[in-house]
Amino acid sequence: MTVDHAPPDISGISQQTLSVSADAPDLEPIASAATRRRSLPRGLRRATGPVLLLALWQLFSSTGLLPSNILAAPSAIARTASGLIADGTLPSAMAVSLQRVTIGLAFGAVAGIGLALLSGLSRLGEDLIDTTVHMLRAVPFIGMIPLFIIWLGIGETPKITLIALGVAFPLYLNVHAGIRSVDDQLIEAGASLGLTRWGLIRHVILPGALPGAMTGLRFSLASAWLALVFGETVNADDGIGFLMNQAREFFRTDIIVVCLLIYSFLGIAADLVVRALERLLLQWRPTFTGR
Repeated sequence: MTVDHAPPDISGISQQTLSVSADAPDLEPIASAATRRRSLPRGLRRATGPVLLLALWQLFSSTGLLPSNILAAPSAIARTASGLIADGTLPSAMAVSLQRVTIGLAFGAVAGIGLALLSGLSRLGEDLIDTTVHMLRAVPFIGMIPLFIIWLGIGETPKITLIALGVAFPLYLNVHAGIRSVDDQLIEAGASLGLTRWGLIRHVILPGALPGAMTGLRFSLASAWLALVFGETVNADDGIGFLMNQAREFFRTDIIVVCLLIYSFLGIAADLVVRALERLLLQWRPTFTGR
């Protein structure tokens, strides 16, 4: 026995659905939490913490909770900085300090990168260099100041040498690690395509080691400013450290804070330069930037 099943009549449903769809209001997408957070400019969000800290600092200084002989108020520090800039003292000291860091950075970068290339690209070079570098790295370079004074005198040479040491070791470690972290399969693929040893170094190894080199440069710049602080507090007659020593003798906390702020601003500026270099040189490597 055969039973015929007639198809359901959906014409009414279709007309009803179309009528509802036509009469429904337009729906607007709900903004996500990330979109709402991005509505506030990032620069403003990043400045919130420092501004609140300055406001609390000024409040404590104005109410006497923070005496001026312990730490000067931000308003007093601003007036002191304006005076030091107006009479040319601060620009002159900054120029001397920048010159020391630049020369020390150049010597340290040449030494650190050169040794890392010799050690990273050759097993023989690693056997001859790596252990010695790690032994020297274990010695705090700040503790070398007395020997540098005995060997090199009290002029500019020991200060620049100290900065160069502070720069060389982080660069060596990161460049060497970057070279040795290159995937061996990429080396084999390059060799199978006919690249010579120099071609492998130029097109495979050095680009692969570049992210590590940029990281090492950032660490080296931080070490350079640290070495500069110690170098300029020993037998210096100019520079930012010299201003700090003079201010310490007269209990001028406002000048000391100004010098510390200059050190921090110079360090931030150097870090921004390295970040710009990373964006320029590492465009081929997409990275996670946070959400």
